[in-house]
Amino acid sequence: MLQSLNEVVLKVEGLGKDVPSLAGESDGWLTILGDIDLDILAAESVAITGPSGSGKSTLLGLLAGLDDPSRGRVLLDGVDLSALGEDDRASLRAEKLGFVFQSFQLLPMLTALENVMLPLELAGRNDARHRAADVLVWVGLGERLQHTPLQLSGGEQQRVAIARAFAVGPSLLLADEPTGNLDSHTGERVIQLLFDLNREQATTLVLVTHDRELAARCDRVLSLHDGRLVCTA
Repeated sequence: MLQSLNEVVLKVEGLGKDVPSLAGESDGWLTILGDIDLDILAAESVAITGPSGSGKSTLLGLLAGLDDPSRGRVLLDGVDLSALGEDDRASLRAEKLGFVFQSFQLLPMLTALENVMLPLELAGRNDARHRAADVLVWVGLGERLQHTPLQLSGGEQQRVAIARAFAVGPSLLLADEPTGNLDSHTGERVIQLLFDLNREQATTLVLVTHDRELAARCDRVLSLHDGRLVCTA
């Protein structure tokens, strides 16, 4: 379901994440993210950049509700993720959010088709097999439906991961270094696929990247340093 282009899909208010600085120390804390405020609009493409250790992947995990903040909140389509139990949070993710991991995280014993069917079946879709096959054809893997991950190249595995993330028709797609394990040619194909989804389906795209050229292709670039949002472009 397409949303108004001025609608805020993701709202971040005073978001922070702290962890113990040393095991066993009750009074020592390390701030991973500090008091981030951010609005991301429907159909927008946003890159999160910054040096290693700046908090990029931590922020992405918080945006997805895969981790709990120490303070502040994340609202996905107006719903406060931290106010939900884990089951309700998982249901909301299944309905509205797709996540593309750098390491693909495909289930090795399942075929490409079965990997993409899985979130659809968890969402209770009766057309899981048909929908999964259609999305795999869309990403150029119509001839690889019955192949397991070990029978696929790295680029093909990443395309399966993208198909799996997109199959439920999420309003928001998050990608953590989506080309980090790929050669430049394959990475370009994967990136083009993500931007095609963003453009053709009006899916909001938020990606973490070290690649400045990739970041420049997004509508907006956010830069994190030492856990703080220091500039946007």
